Amino acid sequence: MAAGLPRTKARRAAVQALYQALVNNEAPQKDALDFVTAEYANKIDSKYFSTLIEGAIKYQDQIDATLSEAVDRDLNAVDPVEISVLRLATFEFMHLPEIPYRVVLNEAVELAKSFGGEQGHKYVNGVLDKMGARLRPHEYQAAKEARAKR
Repeated sequence: MAAGLPRTKARRAAVQALYQALVNNEAPQKDALDFVTAEYANKIDSKYFSTLIEGAIKYQDQIDATLSEAVDRDLNAVDPVEISVLRLATFEFMHLPEIPYRVVLNEAVELAKSFGGEQGHKYVNGVLDKMGARLRPHEYQAAKEARAKR
């Protein structure tokens, strides 16, 4: 199994749980979390999944305040899948500095492609590009310079 796969599956499950909670207008419930994680069984990094869910919920006000500076509309008007992906990635940018900027960005774009609308991944990429520049300026600049050299 690839090294990052259990965390990728944790992110997928976390986006599903956050989306489900958002559309049901309630905090993620244990039975819903169990249902979401059952799909991934022993292939998920369950500790990372818990970190993501707990952090995204605990810091949602801070995450939303930061996101509102990078989006072009009220957060309530952003597609539920896209806002779930954006909240998760912003939590990682803000609170999990050991996860590289490019990993967070690439995983979020892939999640938006998997679960979101046809062009949703482009929106997520654009917003997270702004977020990366703001929240991870050194990593963002290094990635930008690396792309320029290609």
